[in-house]
Amino acid sequence: MVRRLILGAGVGLVAASGLLSLGCGSSSPPTAPAATAPVTGGAGAGDEAHGHKPGAHGGTLVSLGRDSYHAEAVFEKGGTVRLYLLGKDEARIQEVESQELTAYLTPDGSTEADKMTFRSEPQPGDAKGKTSQFVATLPKDLVGKRVQVTVNNINLNGERFRIAFSNERKDDHAGAEMPAKKGTAEEEALFLTPGGAYTAADILANGSTVPSVKYKGIRAQHDDNPKPGEKICPISKTKANPKFAWVIGGKTYEFCCTPCVEEFVALAKEKPGEVKDPKEYVKQ
Repeated sequence: MVRRLILGAGVGLVAASGLLSLGCGSSSPPTAPAATAPVTGGAGAGDEAHGHKPGAHGGTLVSLGRDSYHAEAVFEKGGTVRLYLLGKDEARIQEVESQELTAYLTPDGSTEADKMTFRSEPQPGDAKGKTSQFVATLPKDLVGKRVQVTVNNINLNGERFRIAFSNERKDDHAGAEMPAKKGTAEEEALFLTPGGAYTAADILANGSTVPSVKYKGIRAQHDDNPKPGEKICPISKTKANPKFAWVIGGKTYEFCCTPCVEEFVALAKEKPGEVKDPKEYVKQ
């Protein structure tokens, strides 16, 4: 169900609702390959300005799936972050199945990333079991600070997309390094124990470490428009970066950022049959 979006609802928003960056690092940090559908996200090269266009709620619009859908991210006073889903026509609200969204957030200048959860908060008129709005709350110590947020997986009408944005201007970090994800016991359990297609030999080949340590301080430079024949990240489908390589099943895969490495290794351990040969992850 779609409805006309009422403009001018951006009351009480802070300056953080200014220009946001788009994509995995603009593309963003810490997506998720679907078992049956690809994960896409970010605007094309011709959509760069569009990706920073002010939204009706005082936030900024970002495109999903090359303008198949849009989202408006809004940072409010007190740390509330709202994510409004819109259709191909940005003036129309897009309903989706109610779901929880896990987001990775990295504060400016930090080498650690944290998680927060966006929960469905249906707007008036949303159908039962569906929502057009998600709401999350920043940790208290990050309220008022610049943060980069990435939702790796949102299901829209049977397709899975990723959304990435921040409460800072795109050029604020030009040339800066991307903070690495925090190493945790959970991360070590994932990367330092074999399972499925992920073997003990792979762990040794990767240096018996975790991506957040191995690639600490390296900023991802995402390209949402890889050329035919170029390698793509198995998770985000953006251009792969050889700096973020990981051995799985004795083969080397290239990703766009460390969170995508994490998701792919989890897939290799839990559903090894869905892992393709590295040669399959190429832009057609």
